Amino acid sequence: MGPKKKTERAAKSGKTVIVTQTGSPIGREQYQHATLKGLGLGKMNRTRELEDTPSVRGMIRTVQHLIRVESPTE
Repeated sequence: MGPKKKTERAAKSGKTVIVTQTGSPIGREQYQHATLKGLGLGKMNRTRELEDTPSVRGMIRTVQHLIRVESPTE
């Protein structure tokens, strides 16, 4: 068995957030494009479930105008 996916680890460790990219990084500063990549995004309407940590929250705040954030419904 290989290493577990980030979403599997995040779901088991507690709180998670669902992040969906809604805006394009074209014409934006390079750091915003890099932040989207760091969140596992990069193409429109791509969605990731991430662990709710202070570092992820900071990344979300940096590109809040390009993404939509939801709480998982379980």
